[in-house]
Amino acid sequence: MSSCSKLQIAVATDDNKGLEGHVSQHFGRCPYYALAAVESGRVVGCEIQENPFFDNHQPGQIPPFIETLGANVIIAGGMGPRAIQLFASLNIDVATGVVGTVNDAVEAYINGQIQGTVPCSHDHPNSCKDH
Repeated sequence: MSSCSKLQIAVATDDNKGLEGHVSQHFGRCPYYALAAVESGRVVGCEIQENPFFDNHQPGQIPPFIETLGANVIIAGGMGPRAIQLFASLNIDVATGVVGTVNDAVEAYINGQIQGTVPCSHDHPNSCKDH
């Protein structure tokens, strides 16, 4: 990432605490997304967006929704392979296998410490935390 880049990083989160929130282990079944605005390698703002599909998970709907938020990066604990492909088709970078606070995840992404994907196997009823 160029130090002059502007990024909008969406982070799947289990709470509405912004940068102090915790990364959700499943991006599609999280209640919120924290949207961190990054300019010149620094977080300059963060807002919370409710997941409109939280109570009615609809595979394939969240990547276009995240795109409408202006995000060019999505960070989550786990994500299925179809969602990873959909994000790639929208030119949204995906980083999965992430745990900890939203702030730590965003800082790690900015510093090149997290990247790439760990697909979720979806052989579970409620979360991806064991994958």
